[in-house]
Amino acid sequence: MRLLAVHPSSLMYTKVFLRLEPLGLELVAGAARNKGHEVDIIDLQVENHADYWERIEKFRPHAVCFSGNYLANVPEIIDLCKETRRRLPNVFLFMGGHSISFIARDVLSLSDGAVNCVLKGEGDATVGLLLEAWEQGRDLTTVPGVVTMDGEGPPPIFVETLDEVRPARDLLRHRRKYFIGTLDPAASIEFARGCPWDCTFCSAWTFYGRSYRTASAEVIGEELQEIKEPGIFIVDDVAFVHAEHGLAIANEIKRRNIQKEYYLETRADVLLRNKEVFRVWKEIGLSYIFIGLEAVDAEGLKRFRKRVSMDRNFEALDYARSLDLIVAINLIADPSWDRERFEVIRQWCLEIPDIVNISVTTPYPGTEIWESESRKLTTRDYRLFDIQHAVMPTTLPLQEFYEELVKTQQILNNKHLGWSAIKDTLGIALRLALRGQTNFLTMIWKFNSVFNPKLQMADHAQKPKYEMPLKPEGTDQKVDRKTLYVHGPAGRKSRKLDDDTEKFVDETRMSTVD
Repeated sequence: MRLLAVHPSSLMYTKVFLRLEPLGLELVAGAARNKGHEVDIIDLQVENHADYWERIEKFRPHAVCFSGNYLANVPEIIDLCKETRRRLPNVFLFMGGHSISFIARDVLSLSDGAVNCVLKGEGDATVGLLLEAWEQGRDLTTVPGVVTMDGEGPPPIFVETLDEVRPARDLLRHRRKYFIGTLDPAASIEFARGCPWDCTFCSAWTFYGRSYRTASAEVIGEELQEIKEPGIFIVDDVAFVHAEHGLAIANEIKRRNIQKEYYLETRADVLLRNKEVFRVWKEIGLSYIFIGLEAVDAEGLKRFRKRVSMDRNFEALDYARSLDLIVAINLIADPSWDRERFEVIRQWCLEIPDIVNISVTTPYPGTEIWESESRKLTTRDYRLFDIQHAVMPTTLPLQEFYEELVKTQQILNNKHLGWSAIKDTLGIALRLALRGQTNFLTMIWKFNSVFNPKLQMADHAQKPKYEMPLKPEGTDQKVDRKTLYVHGPAGRKSRKLDDDTEKFVDETRMSTVD
């Protein structure tokens, strides 16, 4: 069976600061290929719709699957599915991915019958079973995680082990187009899957049922050795939760004499707890870490259910700086912010040496704030759910909110990529250009053409083609967390953590319910 796996186009933030290889889709493609299917991948982040139709014509797939990890990509995916169905009436069309797993039936209804099913949960665990059921003409709802307009299959299942399936990186064209910051080109890799915490704005834990699973150091070492790119982005939701695992991978890298540069994302409390792990990783190539502070005051942290004091956050930043790591902080701008609040944030960000990224509070299906946030949505247009548009009422007039937001983002961008920093920036860009890599150089000049209040207001003025389901009436009452999960929680046995780390996680999350 011939399967074409498709990743949709870039979103607002990824048009400037990063473009990551579609690792999840490569894992699904690898799993399907392991089952004997002929597989191809097209990534519309680096190719276009004309390339897609050319690939359809040449490959003549029996099945096409779309990766739906981001809500803002839903309109593009649905339109492509409808047109693909028109051109190939008998093709098997299905979707999967993180965000679509939470809204499966709604997306199916919008497709007007073009899409056969949605595959919820870990696609690499069940794509083989799904393709087999289709080939044999069996009821698709016998497959775990399948949702059709007529019914739903058994609950999604996990891959038996993260060592089981490797990504089909060889199928991806234009590999040198992937980058993140100065890591150009960059490959992506996962060391672990899942997150044991439970922040209200995040759906990683509701997707994975608060599980936390790891790949073996040996398999990770083999994979790193095979990757040709000099830069590696570790895509774990929280890197090095388990210190022993992080050190085992580091030792494997040393044993194999692998020379790479690494970026990763972690929590401040994990960094402070596992200082030795990060020190060792600095020695073997770690250069850049993202730390999600989310807020710069206690009230904000409480809203996002992050039981990390501001003192501990600042202590973590100091430690990262002491290792000579570049630190990028993520803050979440609430629609309630006024001019004074934006100005306070700007001044704070300018006083610290670190890079700061700002996104907008956005309730997503699968998060607790989707259920509990009492402010009504001002739009249900899928395109605007990209954490760069305000989809809830703003205290400032919307135009002014965007002006303040973009002004803040522009000041922070200039701090590290503007004229004052151009000497270092240009030096890096020229060194990369001499190696044929221009992603970072292009990024430097793209900001104003993408982050623009007039463009954001124009996005709101467009009539929505596809709208999200109505958000439930939010209340301050406790949310029934069982209704949020894609993979149901299995408790302690689903987390590959030692007892001390399990205790640490429980002490640093706000809820005590699994």
